[in-house]
Amino acid sequence: MDTTTTTTTTATSSSKKRVAAVPHHNHPPPLVCHGHSRPVVDLFYSPITPHDGFFLISASKDYTPMLRIGDTGDWIGTFQGHKGAVWSCCLDNNALRAATASADFSAKVWDALTGDVLHSFEHKHIVRACAFSADTHLLLTGGMEKTLRIFDLNRPDAPPNEVDKSPGSVRTVAWLHSDQTILSSCTDIGGVRLWDIRTGKIVQTLETKSSVTSTEVSQDGRYITTADGCSVKFWDANHFGLVKSYDMPCTVESASLEPKYGKKFIAGGEDMWVHMFDFHTGEEIACNKGHHGPVHCLRFSPGGDSCASGSEDGTIRIWQTSVLTNDDTDAYPTNDPTGKMKGAVDAVSDKIQNIEISDDGKSNKEGEKI
Repeated sequence: MDTTTTTTTTATSSSKKRVAAVPHHNHPPPLVCHGHSRPVVDLFYSPITPHDGFFLISASKDYTPMLRIGDTGDWIGTFQGHKGAVWSCCLDNNALRAATASADFSAKVWDALTGDVLHSFEHKHIVRACAFSADTHLLLTGGMEKTLRIFDLNRPDAPPNEVDKSPGSVRTVAWLHSDQTILSSCTDIGGVRLWDIRTGKIVQTLETKSSVTSTEVSQDGRYITTADGCSVKFWDANHFGLVKSYDMPCTVESASLEPKYGKKFIAGGEDMWVHMFDFHTGEEIACNKGHHGPVHCLRFSPGGDSCASGSEDGTIRIWQTSVLTNDDTDAYPTNDPTGKMKGAVDAVSDKIQNIEISDDGKSNKEGEKI
């Protein structure tokens, strides 16, 4: 990632720039992933795993998170067991476990290979967000209770560590600083709050005018990307200064920074389009059309040569970003469909293809409930 930008060069109001609309170019069609029957509200890519490529998990209001091969979008399995809308989902670093947060007042941890429920953590209200710690030993949750909880996955029966009450209903959560700091945003008030888990207290607030609907810590841990109202902001993750702020063409719900070079970012929201911008100038460099409802979530793949969008229309679309912007950088090697990594992904996919989970936590083949 390019590291030439400093907090002092773009932190003033004069750095704000309204991006201009760009003409619709002839793009390769996206990969369209069907399967969800209701809106897709969260997406999460795993890092590139040592032997099996990378994976994509999706959360939907249809109660059923889905796991897919990251580069092709091919369906691997569906996690069944929630009794309400699933608002958040994530994978651990090796894509061996998945976690989900649901309106059924629970957060669940799943075996991503078999689909079995490993742990189910009961809450007293809707759970809106969840995140694995970098060392994968902890699970962070937040929701309508206005309480952040940290569950020790090595001692799942132990009471969770509860962080001081959030000032509002929790919308998003994330870890940073080697799992020593957590951040959260609220549904009903602006700003992002950073908490020291050693003291359980707020140590910093990143101020925004509108409530923050999307937060992302960059792959190198340098930036925090936020979306609030019609604005996308980038913050220094270590000193917490505002690095860049760009006004968007519409109200946006999600934004993501390209992880490999950090030269572009994507944003999407109510206008149903996936916009791509130059990180340094804010110029819109691509506009990807295809969804038939507002875009709720966006994420770049770990190699940065594709991104996924989830929409009110119930579909996930995977866009080839390196092609769309005429990027002359080499494609990330593990995305090569003819290489060894793809073969390894196919092998894993064959092992867990068509696994679904029944309400009692047992799995069977061919998508049939026991």
